[in-house]
Amino acid sequence: MNVRPISGASVDAGRRGRKGLPVLLAGALLMAVTACGGGGSDSGAGSGGGKGKDTSAQQSKQSEAVVSIVPKSGATGVDTSGVLKVSAGKGKLTQVEVEDAKGRKIDGAITNGGATWTPSSHLAAATKYTVHAVAKDSAGREAAEDSSFTTLTPKNTFVGYFTPEDGSTVGVGMPFSVHFTRGITHPDDVKKAISIKTEPAVDVQGHWFGNDRLDFRPETYWKEGTKVTVSHNLDGVEGRSGVYGKQTKTVKFTIGRNQVSVVDAKKHTMKVTQDGKVVKTIPITTGKPGYETWNGQMVISEKLTVTRMNGETVGYGGEYDIKDVPHAMRLTTSGTFVHGNYWGGGAFGNYNASHGCVGLQDVRGGYSKSTPAAWFFNHSMIGDVVVVKHSHDATVAPDNGYNGWNMSWEKWTA
Repeated sequence: MNVRPISGASVDAGRRGRKGLPVLLAGALLMAVTACGGGGSDSGAGSGGGKGKDTSAQQSKQSEAVVSIVPKSGATGVDTSGVLKVSAGKGKLTQVEVEDAKGRKIDGAITNGGATWTPSSHLAAATKYTVHAVAKDSAGREAAEDSSFTTLTPKNTFVGYFTPEDGSTVGVGMPFSVHFTRGITHPDDVKKAISIKTEPAVDVQGHWFGNDRLDFRPETYWKEGTKVTVSHNLDGVEGRSGVYGKQTKTVKFTIGRNQVSVVDAKKHTMKVTQDGKVVKTIPITTGKPGYETWNGQMVISEKLTVTRMNGETVGYGGEYDIKDVPHAMRLTTSGTFVHGNYWGGGAFGNYNASHGCVGLQDVRGGYSKSTPAAWFFNHSMIGDVVVVKHSHDATVAPDNGYNGWNMSWEKWTA
């Protein structure tokens, strides 16, 4: 089929002189390329007995694997959990990468023998994500798919207020406690979004008090010197229907020296221990009959050099209103303190005379550093434990203050 045009071109070139030469060369080049290509194919078929021809076809054939990504590319208003899924048909997933515009990746796992991939956590709200997925068919040929989508912008949000503060040093009894601004009806999703790592490593578990407070603690008091890192990944978590978290924060705190003080309401003493050794015994007074002090393990949650205590705030009417109580440290939300007392007379070490607090001898204004109350105040920190025993009252409720130590580990983790 190529002979006639090439021959014709050479005659024409004879008439036209040098101007015809490019046509002749082009025709010759075409023949050479055609012959080279055809000759290579025939040679391969002849020497390989057809095997070479099949291999070439196989290599050029596209992968049979099909990658599917949900949601579809370009989708907006995508829910932050339960929607993103990657799957492979006629093949197995080998790589899935999901990241936001800042390059932050979403972890996930390939499951069902390579058939599916799902994220291990929720997505952030109002965020654009890109997805790159690769699958291989049975012959090892790859197929890839790329997609992008944007998550919803929530109308209603919540955050968590936490204690202790970032960078603080606290006592061995201090839990990590989060109070949420909205009642949570999806507690497992919210708890999963708060992760805690410690050095040295220790098992830390969370426990819900009601639907707006979540406390974390180990089975026993923290070990002295433990470093705790808490990661809040609440952004995009649906805490209740239509209400999403909008908080991403990392909090770090350190556990200080081990101080536990034991109040004996019958003996009217408080033994202050550090690392299990008694460093000081202080005469005290606790709640008088009808106003007994709670028993149990209580954590110091607040320190006030001077504060006002009014009986009306705790349901005792106008029985007392002391405007300058010195060296006060809160033990319960309901109003139990260990504090300085300058009006107690001879009660310290002898009899119980308070309205439920633990009183230590002090001076008005708390100016002296040598009083028992001043010494204890200056040697205590947020998170220290005060244990009350032998009082004629019940054990303090675990949620009355940060006093979850009064709950067994079995109930805490149930």
